[in-house]
Amino acid sequence: MKVIVVSGGVISGLGKGITTSSLGRLLKARGIPVTILKIDPYLNVDAGTMNPYQHGEVFVLDDGTEADLDLGNYERFLGQSLSGTHNLTTGKIYRAVIEKERRGDYLGNTVQIIPHVTGEIKRTIREVCQAAGADVILVEVGGTVGDIESMPFLEALRELSYELGEGHMAFVHTTLVPVVGPVGEAKTKPTQHSVRELRAIGIRPNLIIARGPTPLTADIKAKISLFCDVRPEAVISVPDQPVIYEVPLVLEAQGVGSILTRLLGLPERQPDFTAWKEFLANYRAAERTIEVAVVGKYTELRDAYLSHSEAFHHVQGHLGVEIRLQWYDSEDIPRNPALLGRLERSDAILVPGGFGARGVEGKIRSIAIARTKGIPYLGVCYGFQMAAVEFARNVLELPQANTTEVDSACPDPVVCLLEEQKGVNALGGTMRLGAQRVVLSPGSRVAEIYGKTEIWERHRHRYEINPEYLERFRKAGLVVTGRSVDGRVEVFEASDHPFFLGVQFHPEFLSRPESPHPLYLAFVRAALARKEVAHPVGAPSAVA
Repeated sequence: MKVIVVSGGVISGLGKGITTSSLGRLLKARGIPVTILKIDPYLNVDAGTMNPYQHGEVFVLDDGTEADLDLGNYERFLGQSLSGTHNLTTGKIYRAVIEKERRGDYLGNTVQIIPHVTGEIKRTIREVCQAAGADVILVEVGGTVGDIESMPFLEALRELSYELGEGHMAFVHTTLVPVVGPVGEAKTKPTQHSVRELRAIGIRPNLIIARGPTPLTADIKAKISLFCDVRPEAVISVPDQPVIYEVPLVLEAQGVGSILTRLLGLPERQPDFTAWKEFLANYRAAERTIEVAVVGKYTELRDAYLSHSEAFHHVQGHLGVEIRLQWYDSEDIPRNPALLGRLERSDAILVPGGFGARGVEGKIRSIAIARTKGIPYLGVCYGFQMAAVEFARNVLELPQANTTEVDSACPDPVVCLLEEQKGVNALGGTMRLGAQRVVLSPGSRVAEIYGKTEIWERHRHRYEINPEYLERFRKAGLVVTGRSVDGRVEVFEASDHPFFLGVQFHPEFLSRPESPHPLYLAFVRAALARKEVAHPVGAPSAVA
């Protein structure tokens, strides 16, 4: 087993996840089987019960695991699906150790952080790598060096390095090199202190990934090399990029792929970035532009909708059209009627997933604009359910229609709790989660988009469309065109609209740079078609 550990220092949010994903891409481009494990030092068992403002988007895996958003980046960069074992938390580790203690596995021993907790961490790393059939496992340690929460994990990785021996493990440390002062001087002191913390633990980094707003000069690289005891060529400058998918090529240009293969004794092969470079070339060359309105309740933190943003990046790299996302806080819409006018000028409207009553009325008003003005609309999960509520209120003339998630006593519950959710009190890992089979109606728009009538998509919800209203929806023009194998409503579309589509699942989780999700491709194509009708290319200006 070969292991690459990515740690971080100075501040969180430096891009350790993108660094880890990019390193994986460098190895995959060389034909080396690779997998990734994310360590989150928090005590939560998983990310499922955390507010997006706390930790960003909850990313759902095929097996139903509610994971850290970095798992989404790993899947997108590697183009492969991961499982819940690839997200390790303090909660999972301590739970496993306590369960073993209760069974008597440690009978006669005093259970301690070392060796029992660190041993459980090492065992998990080995098992994940073996199960994935990978030659190399990348391990990202969340948080920053010096955090109390991460100490057992770093100690376990130090022990693992000793056990595996030289040539089997590499440590990559990501740090901040800020540029401060009127002359724009790059400061290396934060990096020096961060590396000193790491070395005090017993870990000596092999590479330093220096993050900052601008590229490092040769003298700054030399200074970091001297004070941090790494070779000058192992100080890697990664300035901010216009899109995260540039990072693998930035690393490759500085020889990181070759450095890692030498450190770990891996075969040195010429990397193949052909498809990756084609995607980026299309992305950069975008000439046409559309504006997509995203109406949600967590818009102050864009990471809450990270997979949606990335899905649009994938489409931009495929179609060569610049997609400008305009973010609308759904709570602001009822208070500010001018926002409705701005929404009407959008080329498309997306309402993503969410929970609870806050911001619901703003979402419903946005959906009404999309439906009545012929604006392409995509509703995902809660956006799918709110579209049903809007249609019931304004087309079926049921003014008090609602979801029982918002109003448990509403007279027309067009969205209600899943039958198996009744009586469920625990919140962690209890929703309808993970990949589920969906059967699409032959000849429907959605079947045409996918090019098939059976798909697998990831889910994360507790409520569903009430089947008692389906016949009334159908007669009024909102047609069910996708169901689960046990008959749940998964997709509906408006028969008299250019593109009005709602899905109960989360297609954004399966979009990839080299294979954009078909729903997002179709959504953007519909927006382009609408814009072309309104503003044909080459048409004379309306200004005299």
